[in-house]
Amino acid sequence: MPLVVLGVTGCIGAYKAAEVLRELQKRGADVRVVMTPNAARFVSPMTFEALSRHPVFLDQFALGEEGEIQHVSLADAAELLLVAPATANTIGKFANGIADDALSTLFTATKAPVLVAPAMNVNMFEHPAIVANLETLRRRGVAFVEPGSGYLACGWLGKGRLAEVGDIVNAAMARLARRSDLAGESVLVTAGPTVEDLDPVRFVSNRSSGKMGYRLAEAARDRGARVVLVSGPTALPAPSGLEVVAVRSAAEMHAAVMARFEAASVLAMAAAVSDYRPAQAFAQKLKKAEGGLNVEMVRTPDILREVAARKGARFVIGFAAETEKLVESARRKRVEKKADLIVANDVSEDGAVFGNDENAAVLIDAAGETRVARTSKRALADRIWDRVVDLRKKA
Repeated sequence: MPLVVLGVTGCIGAYKAAEVLRELQKRGADVRVVMTPNAARFVSPMTFEALSRHPVFLDQFALGEEGEIQHVSLADAAELLLVAPATANTIGKFANGIADDALSTLFTATKAPVLVAPAMNVNMFEHPAIVANLETLRRRGVAFVEPGSGYLACGWLGKGRLAEVGDIVNAAMARLARRSDLAGESVLVTAGPTVEDLDPVRFVSNRSSGKMGYRLAEAARDRGARVVLVSGPTALPAPSGLEVVAVRSAAEMHAAVMARFEAASVLAMAAAVSDYRPAQAFAQKLKKAEGGLNVEMVRTPDILREVAARKGARFVIGFAAETEKLVESARRKRVEKKADLIVANDVSEDGAVFGNDENAAVLIDAAGETRVARTSKRALADRIWDRVVDLRKKA
């Protein structure tokens, strides 16, 4: 019976936490509740004590059984910390290491996976400080159940409503199941664009932000894998808990991947590698002149094709960004390049994928296709790893 610590914070959505507790129990979890002082203004701790049959952890200075320090003992015993609802205030504390109540202190002390279900006003959810805090926590391995859209308790209409109870519980159970399903795997992920210099000022590149590759690397890390991330130039902070190798050009990415290829058991080639580069980079800045400019372009190394041809028992994931005939093109790419799995996404809609935090995809392998509706790139990353784990077990 897995031990889930349920954190409850101070907002009107706190009443739904009682339903979350009951549903977790029905799914076989032992639930202990931690409340912030403000949460107790919305729902009585006695409610959670009656439902969970355990004392509620509310006072960070209160000792537990046999004089134990609760925020340490409970943090150590937890197999999942689920915070539902999570207010902007609590999210800010988590992101900035502030530990001034029972829940934030337990958060800083636990090594368990953390799942957070935010709930707040739409303007708060979109505030730059909140957006930055959420991104910081994602980078550190915290997973989220995205809030819903609709009428909020404040009367506003927009995104910020606590996710449905069923969605929260399903996400929690999936998180528990994924705790260590990639343990023992050595995962090599490529991410971001590559940059091919034309002269000291100009270059040829693409619109990849690197977010999908970074989310893949973070998800693999959180599921127990040893991860190496080979990244082209991006504006993303380096994730903690894994090795990051910074490269610039397709040639540099090729060299970095091949140097680490032998040690990897799974390769996820999410980078948008330039297919062509200038045959010769100019040593000085090109001056503007009358007429056009012709630049000879030559092919760059096809990293996916090369690693898949030499994969042996390794599992290779490729990505296909297409503007037409999505599934047909991705199927052909998987066969031609001998990849085990292709993640295909449609980039024809301007702004729909590049730089966005959400994506939709079709996962194509030898057994068939799995469609993933538009969701966060972190959630998509977990769906990809779910499929990899399933295929590896069958193999």
